[in-house]
Amino acid sequence: MHRLKPRVLLTHKLREMGTALPMEILDNDYSLREKIKNIMKKYDTGTRFANIPLQKASVLLPLFIKEEKIHLLFTVRSMKLKTMPGDVCFPGGRREQTDKDDVQTALREAKEEIGLCPEQVEIIGRLIPAMSMSPRYLITPVVAVVEEPFQACPDPNEVADVFLVPLDFFLSSDHYTILHFNVPGTGTHRLHTFHYEDKEKKKIFKIWGLTAHLALLLAVILLEKAPSFDYNLQNVLLVNENALLSSYSKL
Repeated sequence: MHRLKPRVLLTHKLREMGTALPMEILDNDYSLREKIKNIMKKYDTGTRFANIPLQKASVLLPLFIKEEKIHLLFTVRSMKLKTMPGDVCFPGGRREQTDKDDVQTALREAKEEIGLCPEQVEIIGRLIPAMSMSPRYLITPVVAVVEEPFQACPDPNEVADVFLVPLDFFLSSDHYTILHFNVPGTGTHRLHTFHYEDKEKKKIFKIWGLTAHLALLLAVILLEKAPSFDYNLQNVLLVNENALLSSYSKL
């Protein structure tokens, strides 16, 4: 059976919903989608770090392309959770025995947390993993493009809210600060912090720590631009790989 291209499939779905977007915008959205897929090929780490002997976890970085702009989806952790309640994060969690790899973990968690079906997701790559402080996990960021239309159905036991942020927001210094965080045995860490005002929800979301680091890294990679604040652009892959190996060597 012939499978419709994403642009054609999206056009059909929008017509069914009674939504009319100019074909030029749809064409540009499709071209942007193909562009970021090609960019991610240069940064995809695949299974390169899979043999690091740490417990594994994954997060899904879900991208949406809306009217010629890239957006990134975030969730807010439920206040019912014991760890980091109310924090902004990406869908994700620990690998289970039934998960065959990092990608399956990320997809399963996204389905459980916000109702995102794997069939609606196109995986375009994996970024260099990060290591959580406590407990120790090797966290693999899985980057994906989500097919529209999508309506989040958050599990209230895990997720309090879901929101989108334009990716270029993370290149601006307007709502950016740095927090310095001291971890015994590993020294002082610089934590990127952003405050995003969602005018539709009338809320301000604090995006910080590993979540902010991944959002900023993805913005630099996919938009191919430097932030308006100090950021090491010299071989971002090598910088992040060295940071991971340095943290691991101190265990």
